[in-house]
Amino acid sequence: MKWTSRRLFPFFFRKVRSRFLAAMILLSVPPLFLLGYISFNIAKDTLTNNNTQTNIDHLETSSEVADLLFRNIVNLNRSIVLNDDIRNDLRDSEINSSAQQSEMNATTSNRLQRVINSDSYDSRYVDSLCVLDLYYQTYCLRKSDDAGIYETPTKKQDIEATDWYEQAVAAKGRVVFFSYNVLGDKSNIFSTVKLFRDSGDPKGKPLGLLIVNLSKSMFGSVFSGSNNNGTFMAVDSSQGALKVVYPEENVIDMPQTADSLSATLNQLRDQGYLVSEYRNQTTGWTLLHLIQKKELLKQSNRIGTATTLIASLIALVALLLSVIISGTITKPLIQIKKMMVDWNKGAREFDGKFSEDEVGTIGETFKRITSENEELAKRLIHSELKEREAELRALQAQIKPHFLYNTLDSIYWMARLQKNKEAAQMALSLSESFKLSLNKGKETIPVYKELQHIEHYMTIQNIRYNNRFAYHANVDESILSTEILKLIVQPLVENAIYHGLEPKLGEGKIEVSGTKEGDYLVFIIEDDGVGIEDMSVTRQGYGLTNVKERIELYYGATSIFRITSEEGVGTKVEIRFKPYPEEA
Repeated sequence: MKWTSRRLFPFFFRKVRSRFLAAMILLSVPPLFLLGYISFNIAKDTLTNNNTQTNIDHLETSSEVADLLFRNIVNLNRSIVLNDDIRNDLRDSEINSSAQQSEMNATTSNRLQRVINSDSYDSRYVDSLCVLDLYYQTYCLRKSDDAGIYETPTKKQDIEATDWYEQAVAAKGRVVFFSYNVLGDKSNIFSTVKLFRDSGDPKGKPLGLLIVNLSKSMFGSVFSGSNNNGTFMAVDSSQGALKVVYPEENVIDMPQTADSLSATLNQLRDQGYLVSEYRNQTTGWTLLHLIQKKELLKQSNRIGTATTLIASLIALVALLLSVIISGTITKPLIQIKKMMVDWNKGAREFDGKFSEDEVGTIGETFKRITSENEELAKRLIHSELKEREAELRALQAQIKPHFLYNTLDSIYWMARLQKNKEAAQMALSLSESFKLSLNKGKETIPVYKELQHIEHYMTIQNIRYNNRFAYHANVDESILSTEILKLIVQPLVENAIYHGLEPKLGEGKIEVSGTKEGDYLVFIIEDDGVGIEDMSVTRQGYGLTNVKERIELYYGATSIFRITSEEGVGTKVEIRFKPYPEEA
């Protein structure tokens, strides 16, 4: 072995330059290709993970959009079921003659039409509605008055033998979503079924069924807004075997042997699909995004090819440079290497000097980069923290109003169902008051909406205090659409209630007037309450001080905030300011 080394090494490594060349081949070329391989795999994994997370986020957003549409359908079901006229029609269906039955069909259809035409509901995706009474007589809107494939002499037995009928009865009045058309007369729709129950009967006696048929094109709007490649699907696995709800055409060959959702998805992954899934809470259906990995990784493959070419080019250049300048770069390279090792160990300041050549420039640049990198790292950490805080605040701003409105809406409907008109009105007024206060994040609001806010507030207070307070607004129509800073009039009315009229015995009156005097808007809030004994307390109250400071900050020093009061007679607050001109 030693003899072989003596004979071979002098031939290949006689010169230092040759030895440096051999060292460069061994030390630079393999690492460069390894780096290219690792870079390719990192890019592939990153692309796959980012695509998966993006698709999951989009599916979650799509599910929320679907929930809004489904909730609209649920509310439509409730409105029809709660309609007294339709319930009376169902009660009377048994005793009607043929002529009366025909007239009832037209009457019930008209009543259904009035409900669905209400501004409260989005009926774009409603294909048809059908009401079936206990004798399975059918009253439909947007389709013929028949029960589809069940319109047979044995209609009653056929319908009662179906799974969808059993599920609707078992739901006891809840809206049940089905991934197919329960009447079987169209293939491009799916259905909801709700049991009609008699609200006047203590046991909730059934009166019939409500079937709402919905177009599957609804999912087109649910999944819209994405530029992702691949296919979006909605599937139903509640009955064991997987059923595709959307799209109607089989754009992907779904495995037929799998008996569960997880097994189906595993088979799709085995077929080379990247699968993202999200479960919709309202229907229990699963939203899917499928894309072939080979399609997704086309860009990653180009990255791999480019990385290989770049690595090969760098290796060739490194070899050529090692032949030409091996002797001159050895020492500064060692010095640079030492700096890199020290930097990896945590050193951030370097005292070494370099000659004024290319290698020296690299060394000096590395020193400068390490210094700048430290500063950039600190800035990046700070920026990421700020970004996370901003995202959290934005998420909270979306979630809280959404949760609050849904809660108040639920309270309103519960009160309506219990026929507690005052509680329902209070919930409705409070919900509208919150919406006007938030104003979708805008700082300004039209005058008429500020007046609406006051009316909702007075409705709540009069319910609380048994109509003790009389409210009158006298505002020029010419300024109703003028934009003003929100929450500058309503807090003054609230202050008048709590500090002027509430302490007063008996009834009280509040008047709000608004006019335009030249370039100024003038609002006067006047009450006949107990008045203010010591005017110095007005500078301590948060409400008045807050309104005054906001007006001064927003409208400038020309604005006026004036309070006059007489004990036992009442208080008057006047605000005067120049509104900003409307943008062209």
